[in-house]
Amino acid sequence: MTDSGEGNSAYGRRSFRRSKSRFTDRITADGRDGWPVEAGRYRLVVSRACPWASRAVISRRLLGLEDALSLAIADPIQDDRSWRFTLDPDGRDPVLGIRFLSEAYDRREKGHPDGVSVPAIVDVPSGVLVTNDYGRITLDLATEWTALHREGAPDLYPERLRDEIDEVMAAVYTDVNNGVYQAGFATGQAEYEAACAGVFRRLEWLSSRLERRRYLVGDTLTEADIRLFTTLVRFDAVYHGHFKCNRWKVAEDPVLWAYARDLFQTPGFGDTVDFDHIKRHYYQVHTGINPTRLVPLGPDLSGWLTPHHREQLGGRPFGDGTPPGPVRRDEEVPAAGRP
Repeated sequence: MTDSGEGNSAYGRRSFRRSKSRFTDRITADGRDGWPVEAGRYRLVVSRACPWASRAVISRRLLGLEDALSLAIADPIQDDRSWRFTLDPDGRDPVLGIRFLSEAYDRREKGHPDGVSVPAIVDVPSGVLVTNDYGRITLDLATEWTALHREGAPDLYPERLRDEIDEVMAAVYTDVNNGVYQAGFATGQAEYEAACAGVFRRLEWLSSRLERRRYLVGDTLTEADIRLFTTLVRFDAVYHGHFKCNRWKVAEDPVLWAYARDLFQTPGFGDTVDFDHIKRHYYQVHTGINPTRLVPLGPDLSGWLTPHHREQLGGRPFGDGTPPGPVRRDEEVPAAGRP
């Protein structure tokens, strides 16, 4: 089955599993893995369709790393040669000069056995893949790239809250981020029902947790909120129908729906979301689930812009910092992908 790019994935006869990232070098302030933080040296390759890549897009924008770490956006529709740059003139990434992300992977390791996934960071001078470790990339953007953060950038992974953040993120990953895939790619009824039940048990737990607190951990935005948001924003559009996670929609839970809208309307979150890319990727790439490749017309997206009233719970989205500025013109989401 075509790799969805959302982490390294394998779809077996019995169950879905997400393998660990193969290329786990880190870009750090001291360059201990051979890759020092350096403005302009690296390129972040993403798909706006992919929730794992969207984490990196949101983090980069919140931290103000646009000038330090350039962005390549792949076509939401893959072919057998992996993520492709057909959105760019002549079908080539204008910085890396390649047609397919797999070319950067091959420069790192020819014939590597795993799929080609996003997010990926590529070393521009050599064209070599540095990392596809989706679980680590955003944490390092928050903690290792601090010298290049914008003035007023939020602390997305505060040291005093890391144990709690890690605990919440682990639960969200297992039951929600990855749980929707386990349900969607299940090939047996019992397997599907167990995964689907796990998704909604965790969503109910999250709804209870968020009923009287604006954010998942502490009173400001953290990495935990980013990781939950990228699944919630896709839930009604694709996971509810396409992945059969249909006990109820996020829009039918007053707490989660208000929380998701609060984040969507926060600069750095909703202004990175492309619903057109999201829907076309899931419904047209996952042909094992949707062989007709038809893309549904719904749901109505206008609700994302309605008042949420979560500010009544207090909290300071950016802590002692400030919101990011306007989206760069060359990175704006096209009108077709916005509510």
